[in-house]
Amino acid sequence: MVVALDLQDFLLRARVLKLYRQALRISRRAPGDSKDELRLMIRQEMENNRVCKDKQRIRFLISGLEKLKRLDETLDMQGR
Repeated sequence: MVVALDLQDFLLRARVLKLYRQALRISRRAPGDSKDELRLMIRQEMENNRVCKDKQRIRFLISGLEKLKRLDETLDMQGR
């Protein structure tokens, strides 16, 4: 079944997928013992909100990018 998306929905979906891919890339740099747990948490968060159609809520969830940026910075500091 194919669902037609308007331009705004398409762009919002693209941002969500970009965020998901970015989160998974960052999780690869996590320490070995927490890497799997972090990937599981990322996956679970995406699955929990998979059926969300409320654009305002989706934008709020995307704003979680700040958490992702902090995690990335923390992993950068640990790697040095």
